[in-house]
Amino acid sequence: MKSGRISIYDTTLRDGSQSEGVAFSSEDKLLMLGRLDRLGVDYIEGGWPHPSNPKEIEFFRAAAKRELAHARLVAFGSTRRAGRAAARDESLKSLLAARTPAVAVFGKSWDLHVHKVLRTSLEENLKMIRDSVALMKHARKEVIFDAEHYFDGWRSNPDYAINTIKAAEEAGADWVVLCDTNGGSTPDGIREAVMAAKRELSVPFGIHAHNDSDCAVANSLVAVACGASQVHGTVNGLGERCGNANLCSVIPNLKIKMGIDCVSEAQMKELRSVSLFVTELATRPPRDEMAYVGESAFTHKAGVHVHAVERLPAAYEHIAPDRVGNRRRILVSDQAGLATVRWKAEGYGLKFGKNDRRNKKILAELKRLEQQGFHFEGAEASFEMMVRRLMGKYRPYFELIDYRVSVEQVVGESAVSEATLKIRVDGVPEHTVAEGDGPVNALDNALRKGLKRFYPEVSGMRLVDYKVRVINPQAATAAKVRVGIESTDGRDVWSTVGVSENIIDASWQALSDSVSYKLFRSRGIRRQS
Repeated sequence: MKSGRISIYDTTLRDGSQSEGVAFSSEDKLLMLGRLDRLGVDYIEGGWPHPSNPKEIEFFRAAAKRELAHARLVAFGSTRRAGRAAARDESLKSLLAARTPAVAVFGKSWDLHVHKVLRTSLEENLKMIRDSVALMKHARKEVIFDAEHYFDGWRSNPDYAINTIKAAEEAGADWVVLCDTNGGSTPDGIREAVMAAKRELSVPFGIHAHNDSDCAVANSLVAVACGASQVHGTVNGLGERCGNANLCSVIPNLKIKMGIDCVSEAQMKELRSVSLFVTELATRPPRDEMAYVGESAFTHKAGVHVHAVERLPAAYEHIAPDRVGNRRRILVSDQAGLATVRWKAEGYGLKFGKNDRRNKKILAELKRLEQQGFHFEGAEASFEMMVRRLMGKYRPYFELIDYRVSVEQVVGESAVSEATLKIRVDGVPEHTVAEGDGPVNALDNALRKGLKRFYPEVSGMRLVDYKVRVINPQAATAAKVRVGIESTDGRDVWSTVGVSENIIDASWQALSDSVSYKLFRSRGIRRQS
């Protein structure tokens, strides 16, 4: 166990932007800068302000006007080029022009890179490191030296790898960071190479791990256990190839599992929201399976697990979910038991005793519907409506009389879908016709059109997602389909499901459940007269 405080160095704005399919704008990076500062990270690496990167230069100009409460902004760049004076090197001049209090300078620690990539001598590479660090220190910058490929270098030529980090230290580097740039190291190899560096260094050192062997978080924690005082990483593990060490795992592992201070308890509660914020800016779907902050991290499905968690959450949860801003979720499925049903019902405000026969009634209906192809795990609004209907004290807000959907295709023109719908609201019939971009959209428009004079709030809801899955493909065109619909009113999001051999009928089931759920949430239970 290590005592003292660990410095958290975030490189989402640079390394994270190197993820495939990710392109942060300057405004995105400024927004993340503020959120990461509030999270309590110590350093935020903004990017490489090289003359060839005008977007990065624009970001640093804007960031210079921002006042950070805690974090230090870092500009990133390379050592001088071989055979060039440091003061005349464009990369180093751009680092100074970024006007950040700290700079990260990376240099080669692997002899293979020196010979094959830089195409220079080992001695010249050491001079490049010394000259570059010295120039930054002369400008009164805090200098973080990134020993690129240190671990590969140490395996190839340990003496030379050590010489590179000693050169940075002798030139005045404030931090030396050992980089597993290829991400291929495992914890045992990290431990050995870190201990070798520790024996030689007097300045504090850190770890920068990539995730190509899926060991980046483990390697970072091992390095800390061996004496590293700074950990580099990105939110959600974004980064080139397989990504970087995921700070959403590193931070709680350090603080909760290893008892090492890095952010406050209040700041750690922001981890999930920061994760989702970065996910949104990266235009990527959330990774539900992520440890600590993923939607599934504290989700329970099996009945045995739910029963145990009901009695003692620690039975199947390694920490309380709210410590990282997450929440416990209980899924309903054919694996559910009575404990799941009772838990969910209590969440709906329905109090059942442990031996209440209604528990078994709901469970039997759940298993019957799942056998037919319903899947409530991702459609909890439909499950809640099913539970309330079974209680016999809920009267629908509307009743279906009939509907008809048609699609007209004129050659050379877009297909036109039209839905004719008849419903009854409190005994009053309503007949509407509406068009849509497809038959389901037309049916949705007709339903809300027919309801809005009775329930104006339905005008404010819309479909967010529509999914279809064939349940029994062996039946070919007679197969059952399951339709999942996600809806929103601009504030809440909810999901419903329908199953039928007819895709329109399955869609209607999910649509009507969605609207019923919205009306229930806005108007409350309608009891049987």
